[in-house]
Order: sequence, then structure tokens, then C-alpha cells
Amino acid sequence: MSARILIAEDDEKQSRLIRIYLEREGNAVQVVADGRAALEKVRSVRPDLVVLDVMLPFVDGLDVCRILRSEGSDVPILLLTARSTEEDLLLGLDLGADDYLTKPYSPRELTARVRALLRRSRATGAAAREELLTVGAVELDTARFRVRVAGRPVDLTAKEFALLEALAREPGRVFTRTQIIERVFGFDSDVLERTVDAHVRNLRRKLEDDPTRPRHLETVYGRGYRLADGEYGA
Repeated sequence: MSARILIAEDDEKQSRLIRIYLEREGNAVQVVADGRAALEKVRSVRPDLVVLDVMLPFVDGLDVCRILRSEGSDVPILLLTARSTEEDLLLGLDLGADDYLTKPYSPRELTARVRALLRRSRATGAAAREELLTVGAVELDTARFRVRVAGRPVDLTAKEFALLEALAREPGRVFTRTQIIERVFGFDSDVLERTVDAHVRNLRRKLEDDPTRPRHLETVYGRGYRLADGEYGA
């Protein structure tokens, strides 16, 4: 099944190579060379996925990611970066990227990551049911992709929603990071456990009155995370 993919890459040679490989997969691909154009294209075309280079003119890739998430866009984002330190990579995830590749990378690996992101995105949409999950003050409408906390609407990315839904289906249960990766990212994923921590931090910023003292999304030290129900919550 083809997808509409936007490539935001200012290196013409790299963007041409990525385009060739993604079009071989049957995708409809568009290319832009700066961050400002990337924002405009996502808003107007609404692609199924964005391949986003960090080092872009006018607006860099991290700011593009931050702005899209602040506007409520849940488009899957694959970040391309020459920055290989863990802090830099986690920053991209903190800003809402779904996955990343460090340069230099294999075009075959890139296409595999794109396929995986598209597969997970479509599975999340297909599995959504007409169902309201309520855990304490947290409400999830899985069919309409909406979340409220004490009546307050909260905008989540697709990955954040999937993580919260996994916890909400078994409130009070402690999930290890490995179990979260299996449920949210898939068994074939090579996602790091620190990636889970980054998504949890993002969720807490949106769900909690005080993210440093979470009342909903709790850490069980040495074990993992749980969504507090009436028995466990403060």
C-alpha cells in the first residue's frame, strides 16, 4: 500500500537517493530543501510520513518537529541526524520524533524504518475502536483519538497515545520498558529503553499538573511504569 511521504533534506544528492528508494516501494514522494517549506507542505498536503533532516536552512529539523507537535500534528517523523550523542538523539524524541537515523546511514535501512513506521501508524488507526477508557481523571476516546485529564483536552502524538492506551487498558499494572516496547513499537523494533523514558517524559508534561510529582503516570523504581488507578493513585 503506497503512502504520501515528504522528504525535508537540503543535500540534493541525499534527497535524490532517498526519493529513488522510497518510490521503488510504490510511495508518492515530495521533496523540500528547507524547514520553512517543510512546515508549509505538511500543513497543506498532510503526508503520511515525514523524513526530516535536522540541519535544515531557515528552520532546523528539531524546530520543525517541535512546531508540528505543538500544532497537534501526529504525522510520523523519521529524523535524520549527524549528531550521534545520546543527549542529541533523546532531544529529538523529546520534541516528538517517532524514530531517528544517524548519518551515514544505509538507504535500505531507511526504507525499512519507513515501512515499520507506516505499518505501526496504520495498525494504530485500524485497531481504534468506538471505546472510552477512563482511569481516574484520565479519559481516552480511542476511536476519535482524544484525551482529557479532569475534563481538560490534551493533544498527544500517535506514539504517546499508543503508550497511554496500553497502560490504560490495564490500570495499576506495572509495565517494564521491554513490555512497553513490544506493545507500542512492535516485536521487530530495535527501539532503546531510553526511548520509552523520553516518551514518558513527554506524556507527563502534558498529563500532570506537576511532572516532577506525577499522580497519573507513575514510576515503579526498578520495574517500570503504570497508570495509577483508584487503588494506587494519590
